[in-house]
Amino acid sequence: MEGKEEHAIGIDLGTTYSCVAVWQHGRVEIIPNEQGNRTTPSYVAFTDSESLVGDGAINQVARNPTNTVFDAKRLIGRRFSDTCVQNDMKLWPFKVIEGSSDKPMIVVHHMGQEKQYTAEDISSMVLGKMRETAEAYIGKTVKNAVVTVPAYFNNSQREATKHASATAGLNVIHMINEPTAAAIAYGLDKKAGWYNNRNVMIFDLGDGTLDVSLLSINTSGVFEVKATVGDTHLGGGDFDSKMVNFCVEEFKRKHNVDLSGNSKALRRLRHACEKAKRRLSYATVTDIEIECLHQGTDFFVSFTRAKFEELNKGFFIKCIEPVVKCLKDAKMDISSVHDVVLAGGSSRIPKVQQLLQDLFKGKQLCKSVNPDEAVAYGAAIQAAALSGNENGMLQGFALLDVTPLSLGVETQGCNVMYVVIPRNTRIPTTMKRSITTLYDYQTAISTPIFEGESPTTLENNFLADFVICNIPPAPKGVAGYYICFDIDADGILCISAENKFTGEKQGCTIISTNKIKQEEFKKSKRKLDRRELSKINQEENVTSKIKCKATETSKRTLDGRVKHAR
Repeated sequence: MEGKEEHAIGIDLGTTYSCVAVWQHGRVEIIPNEQGNRTTPSYVAFTDSESLVGDGAINQVARNPTNTVFDAKRLIGRRFSDTCVQNDMKLWPFKVIEGSSDKPMIVVHHMGQEKQYTAEDISSMVLGKMRETAEAYIGKTVKNAVVTVPAYFNNSQREATKHASATAGLNVIHMINEPTAAAIAYGLDKKAGWYNNRNVMIFDLGDGTLDVSLLSINTSGVFEVKATVGDTHLGGGDFDSKMVNFCVEEFKRKHNVDLSGNSKALRRLRHACEKAKRRLSYATVTDIEIECLHQGTDFFVSFTRAKFEELNKGFFIKCIEPVVKCLKDAKMDISSVHDVVLAGGSSRIPKVQQLLQDLFKGKQLCKSVNPDEAVAYGAAIQAAALSGNENGMLQGFALLDVTPLSLGVETQGCNVMYVVIPRNTRIPTTMKRSITTLYDYQTAISTPIFEGESPTTLENNFLADFVICNIPPAPKGVAGYYICFDIDADGILCISAENKFTGEKQGCTIISTNKIKQEEFKKSKRKLDRRELSKINQEENVTSKIKCKATETSKRTLDGRVKHAR
C-alpha cells in the first residue's frame, strides 16, 4: 500500500550543522547531501542572483559575509531585547534589527533589494534543504518528519521551530529533545548486551546549546527520561568567540590597528578559530595564519590547548553545572549512573571530557556513537516507530519524556510564581490551577502565564496574559474557574479555562513567539484593576470568550481601551 511506502525522516536542526536520517532496509541510514557530506552547514547566503543553503552558502562566506546568515537557532523564538541576542549581534557580520513586537529581524541584500527575514525563515530554508536531500536519496516525496530541539528550549522556541518546519513543507509528527534522541541511538545499539535496566546520562554539547538528560532504559526498549537540564545559549560558538576576541586583541597589540569593525575580517578570523578549535581536540598546539586579514596586514598566532582552556575556563565550568543539577532533579547519585554518553560536536573537547570524568570519579565516557550524527539517528528511529515503517523491528520501543521548565501563574496581587506544572513532569500532561474573583461584581480576571524556576515572576519568562471575560456579576469569591495547563508530546503548551460549577470549557493555544517585554507587561498589569476590567467587558460586550493576549500590539490595544473606558 502507498501509505506503508511513505517514509518519515529524522532531522537534527543544529546551530552550525544539520543532519538528516531515515530508517530503511532494517536500519538507520544517515543521508549524505549532494556534496557527499553526512552533515550540512546551517548556513543561508543571499546574492544578487540566487539564494544558497548549506555547503554552497558556507563556501562563499568569506567574500559575502554580511549576506550569509548562520546561528539562526540562537535567535529563534527570542526577543530582540534579550541580552544574549544583543551580545551575539556584536559577533555576527550580518545585520539584525528590531522588528514588530520586539522580534529580531535579519537584514540582507538579495536580488538588488534589502530584505528582512526572521530566524524562523532562515531555519525553514535549512529544513527545506534537509527535506530535499532526503527526497533525492529516497527517491520519493517526503512530508513527515521528527524534528529535534534542545531539551531546554522554552515554549516559544518550540512553537517557532514547529512553524519553521511547516513553512519548509514538513508535517512534524513529533518534536523530540536532542539528548533523548541521542539516548535512543545509543540504547538501541547497546541494549542487546544488557540484562538489567540502565541509567544513562546524555551530555549533549553542540555549537549553540548544552543539554543534559538522565534516562532509564530497560531491556524491552522503554526510554524513560528522569530529568533534563540545559542551557540554550552555551556551546562551541561561545568558545570560538573567546578565541576571536583574543585574536582581535592580539592583532591590535601587534599592529596597533583595531579590526573589530571589519565584518569580512571577523568572518575569516572566526572560521580560522573554529578550525583551530577542532584541531586542538587532538593536538596540543596549532597555528592560526591568515593572509591580508585587515588593511593588507597578515596575521599569525600560535594557539596552544592550554591557552584555549584558559580562555574558556568559565564556560567549561558552566558546562558541568547542569550535570550536577540533573542528578539532583532525578534524585540519583553518581554511582547509580551506568553510562555517560557524549553527543554534539563540542563534546569532543578534551577539557570537557576531563571535567566529566572527574565528576564521575574516573568513569569511562561512552564514545561509541558519532556525536555529530547521534541525534539525527535517534530521530529517525522515533520517526520509523511513529509511522510504522520499521516492520516490527522496533516492537516494544516507547519514549517517556518530560517538560524542561516549570509553568505557572502569577499569584493575584503580587509577583509570586505559583507553579502549576513543575519541571521534569512527564509529558503529555494536564494540570489545573483554581482561581476566583477578588472583588464584588468583578466581570473579568486577568492571569499572567510564566515559565521558569525563580520564585518571583520578575525573573521568569512571561508567556501571555490570559483574560477571562463576561463573568456573571457576583460577590467576590463566588465565581470560580480552573485554568487548565495542557502540554502535548512535543512540549508545547495549550491553555484553557473551565467553570468550576458548570464545567463549561473554553480555551486557546498560547502563541508566544512574539513575547511582550517584561516592563510593558508590568505597566499593562497595573492598569487591569477591577473597574478597568469590568469596563473593558461592558464596552466590548464580550460573549463568554477567553482572550490570550501574547503580543505587544495586543497589549497596546488593551491599554488604549482602558484609557477610553476611563
